[in-house]
Amino acid sequence: MQEMWNKKFNSEIFLYGLEANNFIKTNYQIVPKNTPILCLGEGEGRNALFLAKQGFDVTALDASNVGLSKVQKLAKEHHVNIHLKHLLISQWHEHDTYEAIMSTFLHLHANEQEVMFQKIIDALRVGGYFIAEFFSTSQLNFTSGGPKNIDLLYRLDFLYQIFSALPCEIYKLSQERIFLKEGPGHNGEASVIRVIIKKIAKGLRISI
Repeated sequence: MQEMWNKKFNSEIFLYGLEANNFIKTNYQIVPKNTPILCLGEGEGRNALFLAKQGFDVTALDASNVGLSKVQKLAKEHHVNIHLKHLLISQWHEHDTYEAIMSTFLHLHANEQEVMFQKIIDALRVGGYFIAEFFSTSQLNFTSGGPKNIDLLYRLDFLYQIFSALPCEIYKLSQERIFLKEGPGHNGEASVIRVIIKKIAKGLRISI
């Protein structure tokens, strides 16, 4: 996966553009200003740059060192500070660190999704938010981007099952048809799952 993303990002062109994801731009205001935010699987930095400009203490985590070098370049050009974490997503684990975690179109195999969402909730402070947008399995019907492997897409019912067993409150969990215009990589009609989750307590997950 690291090698694949390095190849995709190894260009002067920003694969998904420089504008932050619309769902992030619409919902970031629920997070208190000047607090720490993690952009998980951040790629080339479009969301991290936007959030840093809004005054947040932003960390960008990605497996691609090529992508993170572009994040660093953007931060310098726009005179903002973005912390970088270069590691495989599977190796990441933190506790009570962030006021919000944000992610767009993170590619995870179906058998990795439950563990990853547990890690995300663990890494949030109580009262913190997870805000994300993923491609649904129905994205296979569209040509606007995303993986063609159904195992790397997301099912609404499975996400509901996972989050219902975690110490969090579901503010939004919906599958929607939208129009993407995010650089050459995401362009056209798409089927996405949009997520806003609030951590309400510390504690272990409930068995499902």
